[in-house]
Amino acid sequence: MFKEGVKIGIYGSSFDPITNVHLWTASTVAHRKKLDYVIFLPSIGEARRDKKLQTQDVHREEMVKMAIANNPKFILDTYEMNVLPQQQYTYYTMEYFREMFSKAKVFFIMGADLLVDIAEGKWRMAEELIENNQFIVMARNGINMLQTISRSPLLRNHDDGRFQLLDKGLDMEISSTYIREEFARGGEPQYLLPNACYQYIKENQLYREIIR
Repeated sequence: MFKEGVKIGIYGSSFDPITNVHLWTASTVAHRKKLDYVIFLPSIGEARRDKKLQTQDVHREEMVKMAIANNPKFILDTYEMNVLPQQQYTYYTMEYFREMFSKAKVFFIMGADLLVDIAEGKWRMAEELIENNQFIVMARNGINMLQTISRSPLLRNHDDGRFQLLDKGLDMEISSTYIREEFARGGEPQYLLPNACYQYIKENQLYREIIR
């Protein structure tokens, strides 16, 4: 599908809903790391135990589709929404994309909070994931990425350039959770997400209550 040497970032999130911060982050990462494409990958429902999806997959998919429609570098892929239960791990996701784009350079884009989770042993098949992939890690407030790597035997013994750290100007705190709460409590988060998505949420009456 892609020519040899093309650089692709896999950007997974719940996108519940997708926000302007997601789009700005993807654009900034692509610019700084010279990525040719960023694949937006809506995650499976139980990807993170501390997160519960509040909308059906069809709504999340449609909002991502609308949000990225005007950027040819942005691609939607629903692989994780349809994956079998026994393959619901990031390791298998990255195996899928590396096989699909065998001539490209594929990077997993993640926040520093996920790097901490891996270091603390919270991810299944973490060793296989780290051994076989390259990562772009975005700063998160209060997390020292270099320290996180140095304190983890798994991460520091694979610190051979596969972790590309972005630690300046990427720490923005407006989250999907914040936007959901604003909708649920009658707030007005219109300018925090693409206008098409805002209108879609209104028309479909999404996020009318807070789900914990």
